[in-house]
Formats: sequence, C-alpha cells, structure tokens
Amino acid sequence: MKKTMNRRHVFAGVLLPGFMMAVLAGAGCQAIPDDGLSGRASDVVAAGFNFPPKLRGGVTACALLGAPFLGEDLGTHGYYLRLSEKNGIAYTCRGGHIDTTHLRIAADWTAYLAAKSYRRLMRGDTSFSYKLLADRSSHRVHITYPANWRTLPQEQRQRIAREAALIMGPYMAYVMVTWHEMLTWYGYRSVGIIGESHSAFSWEDGYSNLLGTIIAARALRDTQHSYNEAVKIALDEEMRRLGVQPADVAKHASESVRGSWYTGYVGFFVEMRMHNFDIGVDDGLVGPSLVPNVRVCPGAQPAFYPVPSLEGLARYGLSASVEIEPHEWEKGKLLRIAYPNGGGRQIDPAVHFAPIMAHICREAAERYGPDMLGPTRILTAQNRPAPSQPVLAKTPKP
Repeated sequence: MKKTMNRRHVFAGVLLPGFMMAVLAGAGCQAIPDDGLSGRASDVVAAGFNFPPKLRGGVTACALLGAPFLGEDLGTHGYYLRLSEKNGIAYTCRGGHIDTTHLRIAADWTAYLAAKSYRRLMRGDTSFSYKLLADRSSHRVHITYPANWRTLPQEQRQRIAREAALIMGPYMAYVMVTWHEMLTWYGYRSVGIIGESHSAFSWEDGYSNLLGTIIAARALRDTQHSYNEAVKIALDEEMRRLGVQPADVAKHASESVRGSWYTGYVGFFVEMRMHNFDIGVDDGLVGPSLVPNVRVCPGAQPAFYPVPSLEGLARYGLSASVEIEPHEWEKGKLLRIAYPNGGGRQIDPAVHFAPIMAHICREAAERYGPDMLGPTRILTAQNRPAPSQPVLAKTPKP
C-alpha cells in the first residue's frame, strides 16, 4: 500500500481527493464535521466516517538522502491532516523497521471499513464494494446472515453487528493493502510515471501494514479517548513492547545493510534486494525482518502477529468472504497465476493469495537470490511459534 498507498517520497497533497480533505481538515482542527472523530473511539464503528482516510506519501527503510527516521516520539495520529503526526521509519528490536506511514494507512482503513461493514450489517445487505483510493481494483464482500437476523431485537443486532464489524474491518484492510503490494510487484504505478516494483514487499512493508490493522482494532475498543488519541496510545504502547529505538539507531540499522539488502542513495534509483514476503498464508502469522547485529538489541527475538481472519464471524451465525476484481493493466499476470487453466476474473484471497505469493517468491529468488526472501525462509522451520501461541507473550526489555 505504499502508501495509501501512494508511494515513496511522494507527498499526499499532490493527489485528490485526499489533498482537499487534508486542507479542509486543517492541522489537527476538525474543519470537516465527522461523527467518527468527535466522540469516543469505541463509538466510531457505529458513528462512521464522512470520508475515507487521507492519502499519505510513503518512504522506504533504506538510508536514502533525506529519508525520515524516527524514534519513540511518533506525534499525534490524524485520520485527516494533522501536522503533529510524524511519519517515517523507526526501528524496533523485536519488529525490525516499522514504516509508520504504512501502519497509519492500514489503521485508518481498518476503522473506515469496520464502520462501513457495521452500516451494511445493520441494513442486512448481502454484499457491498470498496476500493483503495490509489488502486482501481474493486473489492466486494459477501455476507451470509442467520435466518433470524432481521427479527433479532435492535440492541442485540447492534451488538453483534459491532463485533462482526471489528472482525471484518481488519481483514478487509489487510487484504486490500496486501493486494496493492502484489499489483505493485507486477508493475502497477500509483502515481502514473514512477516505477514502484522495486519497493513492493520491501522488508518493512507487510509487517507495518499488519501492525496497523491490529492497532486500529485495539483503538476501536477504547472507551475513554477519541479515535486519533486512541490510535496514538495503542501505537506508542505497541512500539514500546517491540523495543523502539532512537532515530539514530534506525538510521544506522538501515545504513548497516546497504550493499546487501539494497543499493543506492537517492529515491527511485535504489535497488531493493531484501524483501519480506511473509503475509501469513502458511500458518496465519507474520514475522519481521530483523537487521542483524544491531548493537542495542542483543539476542532480540522476533515478535509475530496473527493475520486477520473472518472465522470469528461464525460465533454470531454470520459468514463473509471477499473477492477482488482487478481493473489494472497488471491484472492479466495475476489472473494467470491464480487460474493457470484460464477462465477466472476474480481473486479470492483465501484461495489465490498463497499461489500468487509462491510465484512471487520464485521470481524474487531468481532475481535477487534465495537469501533475499526475508524471514519466512529461516524462521518457518526454526523459531516460528505455533499459531495458538500468544503473540508477544513475553517482551524482554530492549
């Protein structure tokens, strides 16, 4: 989702309608009346948002000229424009590099799609569509209800719809941003003329995306703070658990892998070699790419996060599925992988993401070498936890 995925070193203000929303929203001022931001974060799902999240420009974890590196202070989150929001690359002992732009985009889309899902559930809609502003693919969710859905008491239906929406939002957002990375790998350009394939699935992307959905899901249960405040609190807390380091450590960690993980010094002239293709299709967990030999993180163990799933809907008698109908020029390459015998026009993430990622990994191994596939190759057989193991059960001090 680079991010919003509007990409690397590209300011969000050059794209509409995100720019207009940002201008109207002002520097932290709520110029756009929006129920989703005016009350408690726990009320956002039912209140909804007037507009999708703002567009944000993205960066890479490479130590490029002018690259923004961050420490513990990540500023205040802003669903719309907030000048106090700090975005760039941080480094954590247990999560490696974190791209806060990717993270915030995934978080805000999680909240937006959770609210959208709630409204459609309350209406009893059996399907609805959504799309990432920077992509042309259409995502459609299909919902199956229990037979007595419409006759349930209003209060009970609202409670179930809210819990279901908190399951659907993270899944829909994670699928959407992961699909963006797939498109980008095969040449899709968010801004038209600037190639982005080198940065698709860069070593910090997927992990940052997933972390954003987790933080949003946590923030949306906050009963004491507004949404923006709740995201800040959840983000700061999780970064401390991961062992966030000062900005100079983040920069030094990036510089230490120049020549091996990437080459180059300036923007789009960089060659990204190291990638992280772990999206959780094998065991439902995603691990980070830890930079080796970071002095302040001796013996650091990677923190794994579970990918969102729709399985939890079953406890409420609901079920849902998502399909993607691609409209980009690159759709042919992806559809041929998903349907080797031809005939398919939609991507089912639950079915097709695994073979697509396997194909991408083979291409990456041929292009960059088998050592550049990220943590999946090493961690799957060694210290990857079982899916049922609590994530971040023990967090050593950095």
